[in-house]
Order: sequence, then structure tokens, then C-alpha cells
Amino acid sequence: VCAASTPHFIEYPVRHVVLVLSGKGGVGKSTITTELALAFRHAGKRVGILDVDLCGPSIPRMLSVGRPDVHQCDSGWVPVYTDAQKSLALMSIGFLLEDPDEAVVWRGPKKTAMIAQFVSDVAWGELDVLLVDTPPGTSDEHLAVLENLKKHRVDGAVLVTTPQAVSTGDVRREITFCKKTGVRILGIIENMSGFACPHCSECSNIFSKGGGEELAKLTGSVFLGSVPLDPLLSSSIEQGKDFLQSFPDSATFSAINSISQTLLESLQT
Repeated sequence: VCAASTPHFIEYPVRHVVLVLSGKGGVGKSTITTELALAFRHAGKRVGILDVDLCGPSIPRMLSVGRPDVHQCDSGWVPVYTDAQKSLALMSIGFLLEDPDEAVVWRGPKKTAMIAQFVSDVAWGELDVLLVDTPPGTSDEHLAVLENLKKHRVDGAVLVTTPQAVSTGDVRREITFCKKTGVRILGIIENMSGFACPHCSECSNIFSKGGGEELAKLTGSVFLGSVPLDPLLSSSIEQGKDFLQSFPDSATFSAINSISQTLLESLQT
């Protein structure tokens, strides 16, 4: 039975919708999305992840759900639950692609039509927070996501960057995109901010440091925090394991937990 088979979505509201954006690929946007979702779930929230990154839908692997058969009910696609309590729901555009190893060689209109149908036709049921993992950059695909999320109120966007100037420069364009489309910027997260040694926990700055925080100051945005490069986090993501449950004493756990709490507080205001 579909959890949201009623046509009246107000009975099963999605209370908060957060877009996760990055100016370029490879900055860990999907990792941050996954860890925020897990942190929200551990805080007792019902969470959904909408993975609309057509060219790299990696979240199913990160949550170890593989390629399940997805079904439709009266209200749309039924999401896949990652836990027995049904507190974390996932719908990935990767579930709908015939072959996960095939490149998506589609022109813009076909991509946006696919995203439009996908975004508007998921029967989430009742959620506290829906995180939307978007493709990198700014494009028609992002406009299609915003256009088709209108039945839910979009609270705002979290921008993910790495410390280097190349990445923070790209995030400036994301900030402009948000301002032009009227999307509130909930904050900036600096990912890969130093390397956390798995043996002594000392943090070494492999890349430059503080670029995300500096960008937040320059643009008047909230700096949500920094997440270090952590081999334990990387291996957890690769194996589809819950890092926050496995390593609650790590500095990376503290960083992610602090960011998630700040973000939840921001959504209540």
C-alpha cells in the first residue's frame, strides 16, 4: 500500500526542503547530502533524499541500497526505505535508468523533462526534511528541479565547496543563481578541510584552508562548518555503512553533527 496514496498532499506534508548545491563536481556534495540525512535521522527526524544527479547518481551506493525495483502508486513513485523503521527514504534517478554503467547522452530538453517528471512524481508520505542532491553547476536541470518542487515549499540551499580558490570561485556563481531564483542560502559547508589522521587524529591542511569561511564572510552567508578529509568516512561511504553510527568519537562526527544541528535550528526559524 502506498504511504501517500491520498491525492491530498497536505495530509502527508514534506515540512522542509533543502537543496544541496555545488559549483563543480568532485567536492563531495553527495557525501555531505548522505551524512546530513543520516545525522537528521539520528536526531529523530523522518528524512528523504531526492537524488537528481543524472550523470552521477551515487547515493544508492553510499546507502547500500543497490538497484531495487521501484513501483508506482496513485500518487507517484514509491521511494526506497533504507531502514526497517522507514525513517530514511531515498528516490534516485539512477533507479530509473536501464543500465547504470551507460552514459546519459541526452540533450537538454530530454534531461529537463525526465527531471521534471521525476521530481514532481514521488509519493514521499510524511517527512520532516527532504534533501535534494542536485547536479553540479547551474543549468536548466536546476531550474527544472525548482519549478517542479513548487508543491513543496523550498526552504533554501546548502552550498558545498572545498577550500581552494578554484572551488570557492565556482560557488560564487551558485550564490548568484540562488539570488536570481529567489532561493534562500542556508549556509556554506567547506568539505575536505584538512586531513584527519586515522592514527593520531591530528588534522593536516593538504589543500588551502578557510576558503569556504572567507567566502561566507564576503557574501554575507552563514558558514555552517568544515568537514575534514577522513579515511574512515571514505571507507564507510564506499561500503555503504553509517559512519556516524560507527565512529561517534571522531572529529569528523563532531563536525557533521554540529553542522546538522545548526541547519535544523535554521529550518525552524
